[in-house]
Amino acid sequence: MTASESGTAAPPARPAPRHGPADPVRLLMHRHRALCERAVDPLEIAAGLEAHGVTDRAAARFRHRDVFSLAEELYARIPRADEPVRRPAPGPTAEREPDPDPEPAPLLVAPAPRSRFACGAVQLLPGALALATVAAHAAVRHPTRHLVAAVDAAGLLLTALALRLALRHGPLRLRHRPGSRAVVLWAGWTVGYAVYGDWLLAQLLSGGPDVPGPHPRAAVATAVALACAVVPAAGCAHWFAVRGRRGLASSRALAELASRVRPLLVGATGFYLGAALALAVGAHLLLAGAGRPGGRSAVLAAGALALLLFLARLLAVHGFPTAAAAGLGSAAALEAAALCLVLAARLPGLAPLGTPVETLVAAAGPAAVPAAACALGALGLLARGLRALTGACAHPPAAAPERRGGTPLTDRPEAHR
Repeated sequence: MTASESGTAAPPARPAPRHGPADPVRLLMHRHRALCERAVDPLEIAAGLEAHGVTDRAAARFRHRDVFSLAEELYARIPRADEPVRRPAPGPTAEREPDPDPEPAPLLVAPAPRSRFACGAVQLLPGALALATVAAHAAVRHPTRHLVAAVDAAGLLLTALALRLALRHGPLRLRHRPGSRAVVLWAGWTVGYAVYGDWLLAQLLSGGPDVPGPHPRAAVATAVALACAVVPAAGCAHWFAVRGRRGLASSRALAELASRVRPLLVGATGFYLGAALALAVGAHLLLAGAGRPGGRSAVLAAGALALLLFLARLLAVHGFPTAAAAGLGSAAALEAAALCLVLAARLPGLAPLGTPVETLVAAAGPAAVPAAACALGALGLLARGLRALTGACAHPPAAAPERRGGTPLTDRPEAHR
């Protein structure tokens, strides 16, 4: 007896199971819900997705042409944490209660002219204190060793405090995460070598230093030039950050954003290098009698170190402190290696180890060693910046880093860059 004869029909066949979710964006919504709930702009979500490795090719798997359109859908579908919770209607025909007044969204208020003036004054403070210290050193009428040392120590302390204040305010402030100890360590080494390293290398090459020996001679002009270079560093960093956010707002794909940001980075780097070299030349001409003039190689060394510090700070400000520490650490390692090679050449049978350093110093002076080390480190950081600083995650909206009880947006792993 068949199924038709018995009067019972066979159950309909089940449709074939669909592979993959019907809504491919839903999985991404759950994965990045915290990011989307805290976002105040679709661009912030795009920066977060790009920081987690979501590219335009990956966005195509979610049926979107690029990361920006995917971020717009996530922003529209997930309610933000500051939006009021709407009460469901009690019935299909009942009237809905009006929603309470939502809290006003935080506004991006432009800094007042007074705050801009104060920020500019803070950036000018390190250079002004450095010049004041040199003037106070020269103005001591009855120079004694203890008095001169006290004046120099007080000026050095005030300049260091002013530099710390300048780095904690304005465009050079780290907004994303606390500064890395490695960055501070390597930056301190490179600056210390720029001030005293040439004297130490010359002493080592001549068979010294003798103990007790001559008082160390500092490169005063280089120190003053580095202190004055904080002002153009802050200006170039601000210019790059503002135009980078504008490029992010007007771009519709990651490749388009990269093509907009790369010329900005090259332009900011070139302008700062020119300003740093001009300050180094001016400082060496003005302070030729203070300390050791150093010649052309000392000017190049000061410019190379200023550029290295600027690129390292720029990468750290935009959320890449590991890359900044690597660039500074490589320069510090080359400078330390030069000193170690000269010392190792004194051992029996190891005299050829010091030949490269001796040849370089004989050709261009002791300042050629930090000039070459810092130039190589700066080139490495520039190449890293052309990749890292051209992504959306490096240019969050101005209010994005200041979060209310959440993890900063750009506190991200650098493995995707």
